[in-house]
Amino acid sequence: MKVVALLPMKGNSERVPNKNLKDFCGRPLYHKILDTLLDSKYIDKIIINTDGEHIKADLEKNYKGRVVIHDRPAEIIGDFVSMNKIIEYDINKVNADIYVQTHSTNPLLLSGTLDSAIERMMDKKDDFDSIFSVTKVQTRLYDAEGKPSNHNPLELLRTQDLPPLFEENSSFYIFTKQSFERSGGKRIGLKAEMFEMDKVEAIDIDQIQDFIIAESIYKLLR
Repeated sequence: MKVVALLPMKGNSERVPNKNLKDFCGRPLYHKILDTLLDSKYIDKIIINTDGEHIKADLEKNYKGRVVIHDRPAEIIGDFVSMNKIIEYDINKVNADIYVQTHSTNPLLLSGTLDSAIERMMDKKDDFDSIFSVTKVQTRLYDAEGKPSNHNPLELLRTQDLPPLFEENSSFYIFTKQSFERSGGKRIGLKAEMFEMDKVEAIDIDQIQDFIIAESIYKLLR
């Protein structure tokens, strides 16, 4: 089966300036996830969709011949463009049996975890059409008005005894062109399966504090 990985990267970043090229343990941040994709047993091709000239130059210098660059067209550039629109552009240009979409902001994701999820997709039955990564959450949650949303304060169950909830952690999404189209152009299909991940491995860099935490953990684990 042909497996294509999609790694979209914006040229600019609001909350962490120049995030994709920011130094992470001696190398640009995006190198970590790109190396993970290259280490996969199943991924045949990696597509980098970007509008960043500095990113393109760094790819040419460090990964020439190992990835395919899609120049992001003007109509899908901007902070408010849905990721699904970028995915739609890429999958209409490159055919595959399975697509895997990841982010540069997940530097602790392991190729073994990704391969396990791809294997699950390859071996799937007819009961799901896509996979997305999640992290289990067992804690007392409240809504914006301070009302408990997943527990009874009068019972005070131990948090480990609460019914688990699952957070979409954005580490990866696995889908087919058919599931994308049937769902109305969404990477999570109509019959998606959740793939639970370790909380540390699923760290996503959204704020500068996340960057500091991820880099510190990476240094401890390597």
